[in-house]
Amino acid sequence: MKLPSKRTYSLAYRGTVIVWMAVKFIIQIYAFYFTHRFWDELIQKKWERLLARQAKEYRIKAIRLGGVLIKVGQFLSTRADFMPDVFLKELTGLEDRVPADPYIHAEKLLQQEWGAKPEEILQRFDRRPIASASIGEVFCGWLPDGRKVAIKVQRYRIQDIFHKDFKALKLVFRILDTVTSIGRIVDLHALYREFVEVTNRELNFRKELEYANYFRERYRDNPNIYIPEYIEELTTKRVLVMEWIDGKKVTNRTFMQQHQINPEHIVEKLFDIFFDQYFEEGYFHADPHAGNILIQADGRIVLIDFGMVGVIYRQDIRFFKYLIQGLIVDDYNVIIDTLEEMDFILPSANKEKLKHVIRQTVEMYKNGSHHMDADTIGQIMGDLKDFIHDQPIQLSAKYTFLGRSISIILGILLALHPDMDIGKLAKPKVKKWIGKKEIFEFISERINKNTIQPLLRFPKAVIAFLDSGEKNREWERERLKKQQMHQFYLTLELCCFMLILTGAILLYAGFFPFHHVVAYSAEGIGIVLFLLLFVTHFRMIRKNNRRN
Repeated sequence: MKLPSKRTYSLAYRGTVIVWMAVKFIIQIYAFYFTHRFWDELIQKKWERLLARQAKEYRIKAIRLGGVLIKVGQFLSTRADFMPDVFLKELTGLEDRVPADPYIHAEKLLQQEWGAKPEEILQRFDRRPIASASIGEVFCGWLPDGRKVAIKVQRYRIQDIFHKDFKALKLVFRILDTVTSIGRIVDLHALYREFVEVTNRELNFRKELEYANYFRERYRDNPNIYIPEYIEELTTKRVLVMEWIDGKKVTNRTFMQQHQINPEHIVEKLFDIFFDQYFEEGYFHADPHAGNILIQADGRIVLIDFGMVGVIYRQDIRFFKYLIQGLIVDDYNVIIDTLEEMDFILPSANKEKLKHVIRQTVEMYKNGSHHMDADTIGQIMGDLKDFIHDQPIQLSAKYTFLGRSISIILGILLALHPDMDIGKLAKPKVKKWIGKKEIFEFISERINKNTIQPLLRFPKAVIAFLDSGEKNREWERERLKKQQMHQFYLTLELCCFMLILTGAILLYAGFFPFHHVVAYSAEGIGIVLFLLLFVTHFRMIRKNNRRN
């Protein structure tokens, strides 16, 4: 097998191929829209054929050139939010289609990194690669003590190739941001920085060793998962050595049948493992495709390849909890505020309209199917894709690899068990994750905030009344009167509620051993007053709504 020609490693050649392919695709798409103003079924089929040709061209050039094109293709194959289905089908599995380099390169690199030929370090070494990916190739060897190991060796000039491709990719992102609408839903500048940072970590095998040791320690006491042992003394920046794992891809149902493994149990284990990674502070596996998740004969799950790793920060956990708590108590102000803090909402967004759309979407699924099976999830993903296109929101770059990881795992879970109920799996985990104390504190905080905020707005309403013209004063006076009454009832209701709560605590604690009749009477009066205030307040609100 020969190495590619020298021009394949030239910045001018690679840059020209990558940038021209992107520009050509953009021109073809704009030309199609310009020449087809009115769409019907025939035009739709022509459109899909165009996208299929583009996807096939991209795949062929990615395999021929390697480097960033393969990594971008793998990334795009999971972005169902803005990528057409024909592209997704063509690019899925791109990581399995990379041709191997000639062995002479691997031998030379191993000698450079180890200071000796593989045969001089190892008891035995198989020169035929057992796997070939975008960054490295995997060989099989045996240590002097007889242990079988997997040896990952970086591809020929791969670091040089990636750093040249980064320059071309930066130019492509600028073009996309300038002449297409993709920049409206994706922060391309931030995405580029995140992509370069993650890929550079993946190019350093010492970092992968560090992450592997982290996960090995994290799951040390979990019997359902195993992280292989890495041979540190033989691992360098460009060579990685780990213990050999006997197992099959987690999606291999034939293997499960042979060893009487229940796929539903594997789904439960995977869900628990990755829920922990996505919703707890620390690292998460950012490339958990089926080739990186193995299953052994005893049903134990093995995670490998920690080159692409993301981070969940404490702040992210706070955001996630606010979003879920907001859904639990139907407080969409919290959801909108949190999404804005997470950089999902564009500055031009109409937050009230967005809040209304989110509420309608959530209520539609709440009132529909409670069983989150494959069909329901597929419908949600489709609606989410349309929602992102139609609404003034963007996909925050710092959560891009988290979203990619989640979508890959979701695909694996549905492949193993199409009828699984995600909601049923998630509810006990979410309850435990949030905790009763936190949800109670959250509800109390929202009650206080919703009660105090109208009171704080009262002086502003008075100033607005004094500054308004004669024409609007009567309307403003009526509105202000309603607002004052609303604040009045809210304040009294809160006072009664606090009185009832305090009395109940004192009675429970036994503070009224001799005057319990008086205490119970006061408690009863407080409850009656609260109910009367609540009913009156509710009727007032309903009456005002009818007038409006």
